[in-house]
Amino acid sequence: MARDFYATLGLKRTASEKEIKQAYRRLARKHHPDVNPGDKGAEERFKEINQAYEVLSEPAKRSKYDRYGDRWEQAEAFEKARQQAGAQGGFGAGAQTFEFDLGDLFARGGGGGGRGFESIFDLFRGAGQQQRTGPSRGQNVEYSAEITLEEAYAGTARTLELQGEEPCSVCKGRGEIAGAVCHVCQGQGVALRQKRLEVKIPAGARDGTRVRLAREGAGGAGGGPRGDLYVVVKVLPHASFERRSDDLVTEVPVAVEDAVLGGEAEVQTIAGKRIAVKVPPLTQNGRSIRLSGLGMPKLDGNAHGDLIARMRIVLPEKLSERERELFEGLRTEKKKTKGKPKTKGMG
Repeated sequence: MARDFYATLGLKRTASEKEIKQAYRRLARKHHPDVNPGDKGAEERFKEINQAYEVLSEPAKRSKYDRYGDRWEQAEAFEKARQQAGAQGGFGAGAQTFEFDLGDLFARGGGGGGRGFESIFDLFRGAGQQQRTGPSRGQNVEYSAEITLEEAYAGTARTLELQGEEPCSVCKGRGEIAGAVCHVCQGQGVALRQKRLEVKIPAGARDGTRVRLAREGAGGAGGGPRGDLYVVVKVLPHASFERRSDDLVTEVPVAVEDAVLGGEAEVQTIAGKRIAVKVPPLTQNGRSIRLSGLGMPKLDGNAHGDLIARMRIVLPEKLSERERELFEGLRTEKKKTKGKPKTKGMG
């Protein structure tokens, strides 16, 4: 079923970037797994919201989605593959330049009255069938893996269920044997394969971290080697922590009396521990305290970033009669102090 990312975020197709960001933040807070523990429906909804925002928040991806709809990723994969082929001198010796309207290519009619292409592999198999002059390496393939901030902190793993194409083991991808059509692949030169792969994502992974699995990409032509598989990490937003490189920022509620007189506040770490920090007297709202080594692990070593605890002064919602008297007394005293003239030294 086609996904309507605009409907997922409750937006019109003419929504501005600001409206997209506001809608995402509102829905992400509402459906975040931390806010709805054990609610699988909220978890799935949260993933859908993030997927929609990932596409609509990037102008290039949004443009492709607006044009090709639910098949925008296939269109993007084709453009990348075509650019790579052009950089390598085309599909083979004497290769031609192919120009297509991707909206037609992936449509039900294929742009020419026949069937549409079901996958990017169908396109290249048809376009390059007359160009093959020998073995060639298969295309690299990318998969996106969403992980939580906690998983990025500790490291995690994902199991991929892959279905792809590989060269026919009988004709070695040529589609024929001794001039006759291969009876196994019916002249297509490829066969489907299914495979499960476990991918380990290292601690400290961030948006865009790429994990390479050598020779697990698309099959090569004419007996050529397989391409590589790249798992591209997407770290989901967190309800309590904001990531800045390897540092984490979190808000810490501080009672107004502790902010004025000094005291202690409790800080939650990404590792799940709670630690007490000293709040200096006369702490202003927004003041930050840096806690060394309590941030995210760094990919290039054993060190960690820092945790930045940002103070948020919390005013009381209700006052007792005694508390009101004390605040009134404070206000009166402040007015008296403000009204007194400053004394100058003798001399």
